[in-house]
Amino acid sequence: MIIKFYSKPDCGLCIEGLHTLKIVQEDIDFTIEHYNIEEDDEAHEKYMLMIPVVEHNGDVVQYGQLDYATLYEALVD
Repeated sequence: MIIKFYSKPDCGLCIEGLHTLKIVQEDIDFTIEHYNIEEDDEAHEKYMLMIPVVEHNGDVVQYGQLDYATLYEALVD
């Protein structure tokens, strides 16, 4: 399973969100693809006010303040 993680440099909430996602990764097997929205105009326009964003199969799983329970439930299926 591949999970897309959208963030940008110097984003404290993004650092915390990636840490939370990695904790979920300890319990569920998936690969994290990291995207810097500042390097992708389309992603920047789409997610600039939402980051960090976790996406799976083209659907946003969670954004902003990420939490273990929400991510785990969405990705465990």
